[in-house]
Amino acid sequence: MLLDLARDRRSELAVDDGTRTRTFGELLDRCHRFASFLRHDAAFEPGGHLSLLMGNRVEGIELLIGAVLAGQWVTPINWHLADEEIDYVVGDSGSRLIVTDERYSDIANRASADRPGTQVIGVGDELDGLLDSVAPRPLDLEAPAGGNMIYTSGTTGRPKGVKRAAPPTVGDALLQHAKLGSNIGLDGAGPHLITGPMYHAAPLMFAVYDNANGAPILIMPRWDESEALDVMMRREVAHVHLVPTMFVRLLRLSEQERAAFSAPKLVKALHGAAPISPAVKRRMIDWWGPILLEYWGGTEGGVNTLIDSHEWLEHPGTVGRALPPFEIFSVDEQGGRLPSGEIGDLYCRSSLSDRPFEYHGDEVKTASAYLEPGVFTIGDVGFVDDEGYVHLADRRSNMIISGGVNIYPAEIEQVLQEHPSVEDVGVFGIPDDEWGESVKAAIELRGTFEASPELEREILIFAREHLAGYKVPRSIDFESELPRHPSGKLYIRRLRDRYWADRDGNI
Repeated sequence: MLLDLARDRRSELAVDDGTRTRTFGELLDRCHRFASFLRHDAAFEPGGHLSLLMGNRVEGIELLIGAVLAGQWVTPINWHLADEEIDYVVGDSGSRLIVTDERYSDIANRASADRPGTQVIGVGDELDGLLDSVAPRPLDLEAPAGGNMIYTSGTTGRPKGVKRAAPPTVGDALLQHAKLGSNIGLDGAGPHLITGPMYHAAPLMFAVYDNANGAPILIMPRWDESEALDVMMRREVAHVHLVPTMFVRLLRLSEQERAAFSAPKLVKALHGAAPISPAVKRRMIDWWGPILLEYWGGTEGGVNTLIDSHEWLEHPGTVGRALPPFEIFSVDEQGGRLPSGEIGDLYCRSSLSDRPFEYHGDEVKTASAYLEPGVFTIGDVGFVDDEGYVHLADRRSNMIISGGVNIYPAEIEQVLQEHPSVEDVGVFGIPDDEWGESVKAAIELRGTFEASPELEREILIFAREHLAGYKVPRSIDFESELPRHPSGKLYIRRLRDRYWADRDGNI
């Protein structure tokens, strides 16, 4: 864990964002100083809240760990949100402190202006000076631990702050970081590359877990497929986390650029957060070798299933089997357990806790996520087969009901993604007086392709060749760019809501 690394590998690289670096010794020192500032200088009692509003940079790692050491809940805020949405997260979280960088300082100051007692600190000279002034104190490993309270992406409504059950003490939290990494193969074997935004749970926390086992963290400021390949080769990256849209964009690089990529030290490419087309995954395995490691889970319950490339090739389309602390099954609309192979709401039973998570300030929403103590859902629909492999259909909130038949957009999206003209796609239901809902596709075209009635017909014919008739979109909207969250999730409500704006309901 970090304490051991700071002692045994004090001068070795711990974090590097291309502009700033920290050794393991410097990382622990700054985390400890920030924790001391929160508890003693700012007088934050355990269980307090603060927010981070900044781009991808080394301070994001040290401020998160520092907050854990201080017993605080820390919320990294999605900087892509509108000002009003950022203000909502600050207010809803009850943050008394916002740490920000120069790019987002104006937004942070506006969010704090109407909240007396909410402080704003800028990273760089201001934060560095503050940490330098903190009096040294011993680290109390028996003090209450904090944790992250990351807001869900809000693809279908207001985001929700997710509080995962925190370990009882600071010492337990540091040990848990290392253990959670080891559980999914993040063993610190080499550099860990962050390619996505650090306000999202997966790239941030997987990197922290790997770092706790000794992996230096390399941080890309933003995603760029060519730059990602270069960093993986040049810095001999061992572990990386990617989302399916990144795979698609990597595969669309020139044949020459793909052929030039050689990264023998790269042994694990974690992916999840959104469904992946089996064809895309096969092409990535053909290119990179059997190093893809797929997981299923969420901000709420962490990683619940895992499957490596070899096993996936034998069971294509699955997201794996439940990890040892969990049991996964599907239920019907009355909450009754379904036989294997039948699609229903997926639930996960945890043997670790009766209440693995809660939604901040929303007991009703929290209660609705649990079937019984320790048995929770994150809103996914799917089935578990006879061998225990979990198969996803879609999110419950995305389901289209047309003529009384349930239609899952993810399946349709994966088919349309295979058409050579399609760069990105989202499928959703729109009002239909006869059927209740009909299937609509929104498509972002690749490169030189241009929207036309002829291309729409061609894509729909392609869909009919691969899908049952009732799943084929009735029509296509061609969009210049789809509103996709950097985590890979699509803000489907931004496409869907314009069709439902004048309706009393949305189904």
